[in-house]
Amino acid sequence: MFFVLLVEDSSTFRKSLKEMLAFRFPGIEIDEASDGDEALQKLENTNPDLIFIDIALPGKNGLELTKIIKEANSDAEVVILTSNDIPEYRAAALSSGASHFFTKGNAGSDEIANFVRSVFQQRGKHQCLRAGFQIPEVM
Repeated sequence: MFFVLLVEDSSTFRKSLKEMLAFRFPGIEIDEASDGDEALQKLENTNPDLIFIDIALPGKNGLELTKIIKEANSDAEVVILTSNDIPEYRAAALSSGASHFFTKGNAGSDEIANFVRSVFQQRGKHQCLRAGFQIPEVM
């Protein structure tokens, strides 16, 4: 199973991202958390292949959360999401251990879907085949 965790305090954005991922990649498992504490609780019992984290979360911010996640699991693929494409945010995201950075207003669904597909490929087709589906082409 290919498992994605969305950590985002905006329920509207979280729902939109989840719907896009579910449409483009049927068969993946997607879970959600609205803040860092809820994400950490979910991570106690799961090991997502990919984690999208908003940089500005209530409680622990996305950068703090990324550091905690990467310390516990250096193989975790973490993507920072933000509404502000500021070079300092990008640098802070990467130095906290994030592997990628998307600006919410600028990153389109095709760009995000291509990134997710590349993670599928990096993780190996065998994981996707065990999940009961082939790696889909981006629609």
